[in-house]
Amino acid sequence: MGLNIVEKILLSHSAKKQLEDFVYAKVDFVFSNDITGPLAVQEFEKAGFPKVFNRNKISFVCDHFTPARDLKTANNVKLLKNFSSKYGIVNFFDIDKCGIEHTFLPEQGFFKPGDLIIGADSHTCTHGALGVASFGVGSTDLAAAIYSGKCWFKVPEVIKFIYKGKLNKWVSAKDLILYTISDIGVDGAIYQVMEFSGPVISKMNMDGRFTMCNMGVEAGAKAAIIEPDQETFNFLKTTPLLKGKINKSSFPKLCSDKDAKYCRVIEYDVSKIEPFVSAPHLPSNGKPVTKFKGVKVDQVVIGSCTNGRLSDLEVAAKILKGKKVKSNVRTIIFPGSYKVYRQALDKGFIQIFIDSGCMVSPPTCGPCLGGHMGILAEGEVAVATTNRNFIGRMGSPKSFVYLSSPAVAAATAVKGQITHPNNIK
Repeated sequence: MGLNIVEKILLSHSAKKQLEDFVYAKVDFVFSNDITGPLAVQEFEKAGFPKVFNRNKISFVCDHFTPARDLKTANNVKLLKNFSSKYGIVNFFDIDKCGIEHTFLPEQGFFKPGDLIIGADSHTCTHGALGVASFGVGSTDLAAAIYSGKCWFKVPEVIKFIYKGKLNKWVSAKDLILYTISDIGVDGAIYQVMEFSGPVISKMNMDGRFTMCNMGVEAGAKAAIIEPDQETFNFLKTTPLLKGKINKSSFPKLCSDKDAKYCRVIEYDVSKIEPFVSAPHLPSNGKPVTKFKGVKVDQVVIGSCTNGRLSDLEVAAKILKGKKVKSNVRTIIFPGSYKVYRQALDKGFIQIFIDSGCMVSPPTCGPCLGGHMGILAEGEVAVATTNRNFIGRMGSPKSFVYLSSPAVAAATAVKGQITHPNNIK
């Protein structure tokens, strides 16, 4: 029996010649943020670990509550900064030229196909878009890995998703993943890997691939992955750390064997999919956008580690150009990183957003998790390009969050109610 991509990566990082149910494997990189990082540091120090496994392969990215919203979060950042200084950890990032970890780290070139990485954040699955086995872990596991450079893994089953057909206008990766989660449910891939494949994925740009993998955890997945190809390597060649150091021949072909074992194989004809929206209070509550006609909103959020990349902002700018957002709709744009912010500025997108009445925020996770810079009050309704719409996710437990693509979100901001992009003249 052949192996799938994730099994190959786990095996190559272990001392075993054959896969067993559990694997103790070397990791290539570990990271956390200003929420989970301090907990990992506390566990590290409680355990009395004397050193870190590799000061170049550990990163702390301060993104969730930064710029610091209060004294507690400022102290968390200081704790990580001091720990990094003490152990010589190179990759400590505060707000300077940084961003949301799942946007910033891959665009810098910290990961490459075939890597095994762990992060103390549930959306670590995002990086599977690069052909990386990328697992979210708890802060205690991360603390142990910071010391040892290793982690225990239960070898997960894999579901293969095949996307065929031609995408309809305004249908994006976000619509595909919302459709998929609505089909299999939020428990449809518990502790499994979602392997995305097919001709639609092969033609998808990296921004879209990151979006697909980012939301794998919303179906319960432990990880998500896409076979690396020329698109992957074209992206990696633009990153500061890998520029001039990588080409497709740098690595052996990484793909699932033809006789690899899958627990399920699911095929979709994307030509049947319309722009999709997930209603409160689960990402699986999805329906075509036309089913939500007349739903009025108080706030629109465009950004996050799901849809805060340049092509996401480009779509929003295309719809908002020359228009005004509804006067009673707070519209917040937050690019996923400093680089994306600068690119959007150079291309004139930021000016379009400001002229249309949007507020442009520095890169942060704040609005997505109801931390700061976009909290919803009781009874308020938001449309967001983020990844979760649980009860109280963006503020009051009596608020309501609808998930959508940037195109639907931008159209909604103009109309003041959930709107199909086709209805914006």
